[in-house]
Amino acid sequence: MAVSFIVLFGVLGNIMSGLVYISPANVFVRIVKRRSTEEFESIPYVSKLLNAYFWSYYGLVEPNSVLVASVNIFGAGVEIVFLTIFLLFATPRMKARTAMLVAALDVAFPAAAILLTQFLLHGNKRIDVAGLFCVVFSMIAYASPLSAMKTVVILKSVEYMPFLLSFILFLNGGVWTTYSILAKDLFVGIPNGIGFLLGTAQLILYAIYWKPTKPFNQVSDDLEDQQISEALVPASKST
Repeated sequence: MAVSFIVLFGVLGNIMSGLVYISPANVFVRIVKRRSTEEFESIPYVSKLLNAYFWSYYGLVEPNSVLVASVNIFGAGVEIVFLTIFLLFATPRMKARTAMLVAALDVAFPAAAILLTQFLLHGNKRIDVAGLFCVVFSMIAYASPLSAMKTVVILKSVEYMPFLLSFILFLNGGVWTTYSILAKDLFVGIPNGIGFLLGTAQLILYAIYWKPTKPFNQVSDDLEDQQISEALVPASKST
């Protein structure tokens, strides 16, 4: 029974993580249509590809973690496609910068780290080092939600923190945290537990700062009321 629940939550985690990986697709559709990367940065996609590499490796070396590997292999493929599009349409300066980041962080570093881990370490030591890499780079990836939350608090508006993505991150963290408890996998549990808490915090911020958009008729009524009040103020002073 426990095994079936582990598989269930692993499959659900694959679905949630897959949605997280493809969530920026609209950005790249816009880049292709406009044939320009505009003000978009490549660093988030470089870091997500690096993270996907290490989670794929961890899923392959940790016994019975094929579901961890599968979604991150898919994610690595998605990020490679995104970065390829970015390199095609970036300005020469941004293209050179992105190419250097990809060469250093998505080729040289993971290749060296994985090869050294694979050939110099064995058994549980190899799994532990691979897991630590995953935890470190997952924690770095959480800098983005923190900055988005800071913006919401400063502006007192959720305009720049899309609800759907926050909700998916919340579900993703919750599903993988449950998986980690069932599978007794601390390396999966630590970053996803933190991700679940951050997702919960984002939804709380939505409840605090979300404001309904007024329909056009309501806006017109508000403007009319304002004009009436402004017309009455001088009259009251004159009497």
